[in-house]
Amino acid sequence: MFKGSITALITPFSGGAVDEKSFQSFVDWQIKEGSHGLVPCGTTGESPTLSHAEHNRVVELCVEASAGRVPVIAGAGSNSTEEAIELSRHAKKAGADAVLIVTPYYNKPNQEGLYQHYKAIHDAADLPIVIYNIPGRCVIDMSVETMARLAKLPNIVGVKDATADLLRPIRTRAAIGEDFCQLSGEDGTAVAFLAQGGHGCISVTSNVAPRLCADLQNAWVKGDLSTVTSIQKKLAAINDVMFVETNPTPVKFALSLMGKIKADVRLPLVPPSEASQSKIKAVLQELGLI
Repeated sequence: MFKGSITALITPFSGGAVDEKSFQSFVDWQIKEGSHGLVPCGTTGESPTLSHAEHNRVVELCVEASAGRVPVIAGAGSNSTEEAIELSRHAKKAGADAVLIVTPYYNKPNQEGLYQHYKAIHDAADLPIVIYNIPGRCVIDMSVETMARLAKLPNIVGVKDATADLLRPIRTRAAIGEDFCQLSGEDGTAVAFLAQGGHGCISVTSNVAPRLCADLQNAWVKGDLSTVTSIQKKLAAINDVMFVETNPTPVKFALSLMGKIKADVRLPLVPPSEASQSKIKAVLQELGLI
């Protein structure tokens, strides 16, 4: 069971290339700050602009740097089933603990197409699969019924739910059971998701505030609602500002202010506007992160 604060890692660049040293240093910092797991090569990691060689290398670097201290759930999704299979097979070879497979974007398959896509990856890849359901980016929404059907396959173990529908975790739990891992994909509703039966959050904010995000999840497990509320208030502003422009441009700018990485992003993404930069800097200063 994956649980707690799991960071959707950025991919740092320098001179147009993946900054391997900064990335591995960042992974180590995340673990030392208490993150319960790591996701390389997701949307926050700018996977759409990574070559296959870069994608595979980033997964390898993450597994190497984490050294078994926390689970690595490698992003391996694609709107091409064969490509997703190839990326998943590499993730297994690299030593990842699971793969995160996004619903096929742009193609717009129906529910049967979704089922067959995931079943083909399941049958070919031989490692745990976390479904990534994010209608806001992919247009399609996997139904609870299709997810329940997929959950009967032994290696379909959970979901990253970015629907922002807080009835969804209750309905999913009722349809599939408590052992199916439900992870929020929305930082702003992470606590509400836990209250509705979730197990944790695959977080963008934890790139910048890993200790706070991990402490929130730990406090929830302990039943310390006073601490949960206190941390949630602290994180509210940063959760908002991390999405003031398209993810991960605000996150990378914030981390550059913190001295962790360069703010470089790849086209078609561009750096945040000056107005957004000012907002990000103000929130970081308020929280004592810079």
